[in-house]
Amino acid sequence: MTTWQPYSSRHTPHTVTGDVRVYPMLDSPQLGNRRDILVYLPPTYTTSDRRYPVLYMHDGQNLFDMHTSYAGEWRVDETMEALSHEGIEAIVVGIPNGGERRVHEYSPFPKEGESEGQGALYMRFLVETVKPLVDSTFRTLPGREHTGLAGSSMGGLISLYGLFQHPDVFSRAGVISPAFWFGDLGIYDLVDTATFIPGKIWLDVGTQEGGEEEMVSQMYLFGAQRMHGILQVKGYREGDTLRYLEDKGGIHNEADWARRLPDILRFLLRG
Repeated sequence: MTTWQPYSSRHTPHTVTGDVRVYPMLDSPQLGNRRDILVYLPPTYTTSDRRYPVLYMHDGQNLFDMHTSYAGEWRVDETMEALSHEGIEAIVVGIPNGGERRVHEYSPFPKEGESEGQGALYMRFLVETVKPLVDSTFRTLPGREHTGLAGSSMGGLISLYGLFQHPDVFSRAGVISPAFWFGDLGIYDLVDTATFIPGKIWLDVGTQEGGEEEMVSQMYLFGAQRMHGILQVKGYREGDTLRYLEDKGGIHNEADWARRLPDILRFLLRG
């Protein structure tokens, strides 16, 4: 029988800080594949009987461990350990991406030559398989008001999609450097026509996402600005239920996302 294991029993060497567990090779009947699932537990988890909010984060390979990352580490574990001193604690679930299947799983919108558009199936994997496993094992606060999504680039796209497609499950979304242009801009119509979802949305973008490729930077920047406007019209209030940031000079990489992460988590996890 498969059980949760200490991270160190699966990965040596590693750069993980704190208590991270691994569920090896969880089967996804929705996607027809398998992957490890990672869970970070807050410092007080083993010394209390508290229940905790849960944040589900995509690209799990890059969240906790430099040795498994393909593009740098988000330092989620170190950041959560530091935020615990501010009274901010949560369980963070890392879902590794599907490698070459990433663009298919993180895009809800099929487009020939670009993506099969398996985003709906990926979200069903989170909602129907991953979340029940986590809730049945750990002391979570399972209601929507305590459950969120977060990710960057394609992970930002699928996080906003997931919030609006599963409003009974999620109430918070960290939408970081989102690739809204993917799938023929389908996310704009989806959000524009969706019912208002009570909750909190963090939306950010770097002003230099494309580095020296100015057209790419403008594509990300204008895309985030357009979505910011849609969310405001829909009723999200800046500084309360919506936080929008244009990170001057920010580029499209894990180091910049890690730098912004403390403020992202403070906004999403407080209140």
